Amino acid sequence: MTQPRLQLTGITKAYPGVVANSDVSLTVMPGETHAVLGENGAGKSTLMKIIYGSIRPDAGEMRLNGQPIVIHSPKEARANGISMVFQHFNLFDTMTVAENVWLGLARESLEQVTASILAKANEYGLDIDPQRPVHTLSVGEMQRVEIIRALLTRPELLILDEPTSVLTPQAVEKLFVVLKKLASEGCSILYISHKLHEIRELCTACTVLRGGRVTGVCNPQEESNASLSRLMIGAEPPQLTHRPRVPGASRLKVTSLSLLREDQFGVDLEGIDLDVRAGEVVGIAGVSGNGQRELLYVLSGEDCRAPKGSIRMGDKDVSKLYPGGRRKLGLHFVPEERLGRGAVPTLSLADNLLLTRTDAIKHPHFAGGWIQVDKLEAHAAAIIKAFHVKAGGPHAIARSLSGGNLQKFIVGREIDAKPTLFIVSQPTWGVDVGAAALIRGEILALRDAGCAVLVVSEELEELFEVSDRLHVIARGRLSPSVPVADATVEKMGEWMSGLWSTEEGVAANAAKEVAHVEA
Repeated sequence: MTQPRLQLTGITKAYPGVVANSDVSLTVMPGETHAVLGENGAGKSTLMKIIYGSIRPDAGEMRLNGQPIVIHSPKEARANGISMVFQHFNLFDTMTVAENVWLGLARESLEQVTASILAKANEYGLDIDPQRPVHTLSVGEMQRVEIIRALLTRPELLILDEPTSVLTPQAVEKLFVVLKKLASEGCSILYISHKLHEIRELCTACTVLRGGRVTGVCNPQEESNASLSRLMIGAEPPQLTHRPRVPGASRLKVTSLSLLREDQFGVDLEGIDLDVRAGEVVGIAGVSGNGQRELLYVLSGEDCRAPKGSIRMGDKDVSKLYPGGRRKLGLHFVPEERLGRGAVPTLSLADNLLLTRTDAIKHPHFAGGWIQVDKLEAHAAAIIKAFHVKAGGPHAIARSLSGGNLQKFIVGREIDAKPTLFIVSQPTWGVDVGAAALIRGEILALRDAGCAVLVVSEELEELFEVSDRLHVIARGRLSPSVPVADATVEKMGEWMSGLWSTEEGVAANAAKEVAHVEA
């Protein structure tokens, strides 16, 4: 019989107050693409970090190609043919793409690494500029860097933790071609994803974790999305109810917004026109790095260079207004970067809640003047409970949470503020199917309560599920809006390349105005 590439037996890892992995056993064969499935906080990422040498287990044995092995560091893992793409990126912001990749391939020169990056990027359709500093990249572009870095190590075992969470459908298709080719050449792949259709397409084996324990093993190609959901969370996710609704007054209006990029690697915004009304969800699709970052910065108030009169909230010109001022007018914002912008990694969840609740008039219970710590912590605990966040209570440090659980808390924090205008980027990045349904349901509940919602996402399926109208952003330009009922994946794919016509824009805008007048 063929010898297993990787064999784990009785792996256990505990932290104060929580057992992340309990007696976990797992076998991966050569050339096998093996999914590890589980809800947020089930222990998947901890197990992968143990395999990669980032964490030492408390008990258990690991065998690689039949031989017992103890891996003390990621460097040692790479030397033994193991590479990993992390959900939270391990990149130095102040260094270039090439320099970041070179750190893991120190036996090659920087020039050789640069050439290798360009070759891999061209081969696999993962466009990236090796000379760009990492701090200028969007999260989707950072994901490409991590994938290319892992592929350049020529691994025997490749661990992928949510590799497609911020990739477009086209990029996912290209990545799957790459992964299937690697598997056919004998590379074993451990694949973590909450996208059940991906697991069913790509993987030939699946181990299910719940509460840190193995609760099932299956062939996902013989399962349905519903049966995989039941294995993972014990139930099928609730169905969303998207009721027809006539939108109200404009809450956000952007008119002829053109803005030069702040750095040489950014994207110029050109002639952006956008209208988001009360009681509707407007979605913006697009390939990462096409101006989403710049647009969100200028809408949130982090970039106040917008021309006077180009951005209005209701009847108020907010073009030069800072984020705190826009928050007082009812705008709440969830950025795509969870750690660093969405939450301060070293602060507790309660303290992170306070960061966007400094208005003593809107939030008199704990903010403004003296901080009422007990009420602040109680409110954080209520958000943790309402959004099913797995954390050690309001005192838990933000960086101690899994990516999906931190996302649930940040989205919950801003929704709990009862915004009149809600802007969210990548709302369900890295969260399990149950949590994704919860977040999307809360977005629709906000809409039904009269909030204006703008969703920027690279998941077309998500945008089709929650949006009333869709735009596409490409090379800093925004397409005309199209009602979701008239949108197709094919049309959105074409528009992502900037291929929309003026006639389409005129027709779409005319139809929108007629519908609004009739309403």
